[in-house]
Amino acid sequence: MALTRHQLRKVRERARNPKRRERGVVKADINVTPLVDVVLVLLIIFMVVTPMIVKGVAVELPKTANHSRKPDDGKDIIVSVTKDKDVFLMANRVTLENLPKMIGDEKRKFPEKTIYLKVDSRGTYGTARDVMEAIHKANIEDIMLATDDIPAGEAAAAAPH
Repeated sequence: MALTRHQLRKVRERARNPKRRERGVVKADINVTPLVDVVLVLLIIFMVVTPMIVKGVAVELPKTANHSRKPDDGKDIIVSVTKDKDVFLMANRVTLENLPKMIGDEKRKFPEKTIYLKVDSRGTYGTARDVMEAIHKANIEDIMLATDDIPAGEAAAAAPH
């Protein structure tokens, strides 16, 4: 199909001046829907991942009836002791000999942080005592001991009659 001279001139004119060609009005609004979708997906991801970020090592804590909850404000130096007598500072394995120096270094960097000791209930008392002694060598006087709350059903059954 061959174009006539008149049709060819119109095609060239449109190609040179695209402003003349008005098929519809340009919409200048910002489409917010994709932005909201991305923000909601990120929010869900952070809500799922945040509880998984734990500074200590998972240990089975002793259960207490008069348990007071302390929110994790990120201002704790967490020392964990597993049932196998492994000692961790935050999530890093340390020896009892290195623990006072590492805690001292951490306290010098962040003096407002408190020591939070998590000892596995299946571990031995002697191991917990050794760790507390090592913490004391770092000139730390206050140590918070971590416990879990006894669930309501178990607390009623364990109460003396």
